Amino acid sequence: MSRSKTSKAWMREHVNDPYVQKAKAEGYRSRAAYKLLELDKKDRLLAPGRLVVDLGAAPGSWSQVAVAKLGARGRVVAVDILPMEPLPGVHFIQGDFREQEVLDALLLALGRSKADLVISDLAPNISGIAVSDQARAMHLAELALEFARQCLKPGGSLLVKVFQGAGFTEFLRVMRKAFATVGSRKPEASRGRSSEMYLLGKGLKG
Repeated sequence: MSRSKTSKAWMREHVNDPYVQKAKAEGYRSRAAYKLLELDKKDRLLAPGRLVVDLGAAPGSWSQVAVAKLGARGRVVAVDILPMEPLPGVHFIQGDFREQEVLDALLLALGRSKADLVISDLAPNISGIAVSDQARAMHLAELALEFARQCLKPGGSLLVKVFQGAGFTEFLRVMRKAFATVGSRKPEASRGRSSEMYLLGKGLKG
């Protein structure tokens, strides 16, 4: 299939997607909002007053969900390589999470506080070369885990997007060493054909 036909097929699916239509109607920036809403309903991740770090935040639908649930005493610190329209209650840092300078800015924004929850919807730009895309996706998940171990409170949680494939089993093993419990989640709003899933680590070990 040619690139133009693939693009048209994707656009047709996107426009007809019920979650895309629902997001527009309910004022969310993308359909991804419903993934976090579902996961929060199941796992009670977002409680008032919590401090949440949103990795790979743009266009901002997860931050939207989080800041609404956390209330006035809560705080969201978000980062993405892409720009993001401002959101009240969200401290946004634009930059590449893999770079030390951006990581330093993130740590500065947290100050002396430790996060209750890190949420990561990080994903690489897809090249179409499956082996390369999988390796880069798992690298981002590893960076999210490394950051969470550094910045979470003892007992804190990490919700991280992963793709099933090479490196997944090893990553799961490392997560299980870091958290008291680790579970897998596949929200209904995830596209069925996608190999994406989310791992939820609860109870960061000291």
